[in-house]
Amino acid sequence: MVSQIKSADEFEKAINQDKLVVVDFFAVWCGPCKMIAPMIEKFAEQYPQADFVKLDVDELSEVAQKNEVSSMPTLVFFKNGKEITRVIGANPAAIKQAIASNA
Repeated sequence: MVSQIKSADEFEKAINQDKLVVVDFFAVWCGPCKMIAPMIEKFAEQYPQADFVKLDVDELSEVAQKNEVSSMPTLVFFKNGKEITRVIGANPAAIKQAIASNA
């Protein structure tokens, strides 16, 4: 299951783990974000060794800015609080590749 981050503190706690954390930066008005959401849910089921969370860039714009997210969707992959890679846009193949090589 993909849980939604509701605060900056929650975001910090979520990414500071010693396993892969996939953060889906999305916007409710974003068509490609809606298109990719079911795929992210599927990846969350396929890769239980990773955590999957989503963050609404309009609700938490300061977190999005701090992470230099300017287009949606952007998936940022973290381990131990550090960004290891990112995928910009609704690209299921690139997302799956990033998960598989880092989980």
